Amino acid sequence: MGLLSGKNKEILLGPLSRNNPVIIQMLGICSALAVTAKLEPAIVMALSVTAVVAFANVIISLIRNTIPNRIRIIVQLVVVAALVTVVSEFLKAFAYDVSKQLSVFIGLIITNCILMGRLEAFALGNGPWPSFLDGIGNGLGYGIILVIVAFFRELLGSGTLFGYQIIPQAVYDAGYVNNGLMIMPPMALICVAVIIWVHRSRNKDLQEEN
Repeated sequence: MGLLSGKNKEILLGPLSRNNPVIIQMLGICSALAVTAKLEPAIVMALSVTAVVAFANVIISLIRNTIPNRIRIIVQLVVVAALVTVVSEFLKAFAYDVSKQLSVFIGLIITNCILMGRLEAFALGNGPWPSFLDGIGNGLGYGIILVIVAFFRELLGSGTLFGYQIIPQAVYDAGYVNNGLMIMPPMALICVAVIIWVHRSRNKDLQEEN
């Protein structure tokens, strides 16, 4: 069986659209609302969650046969907490400004429903390589939504991307004003709702499956 056989390919690519953890499974929405006012922290958060999910999946998969069932949740939390600590310290060392913007939300990756959901639903019953692909796929699926929401919120709310002015000054001189509502948390929820609406409109077969 190849490393990206049909089954493994579906494990990796399924969460990007048809089984997206945010817009289909409705997981991880809280952090999606909290860190998407700017594009840079959204991308860093997406990469952080992807790394933690992927490596937590692999570790739990490797030790799954040695974990007593009654303490499996505790073991999972310890593994996730250790990985989140590593990610947090890495960001403080190499991306301190972004780390400050993300504040407590990096630490709250520990409570992200996507993490515990994939560990319980997948890593405990599958080998390391499929578990790694599942972690990457779900992390990227989560990250895609964060990036889309952050792109529109920063562009329309601040007129910038990555902190650089995108909307020309001449447009502002002509009377254009940034939409302050876009950088407020409620607008993130509306953006996610619009993405869900568009996705389900284009994939009506998913509604029949659900």
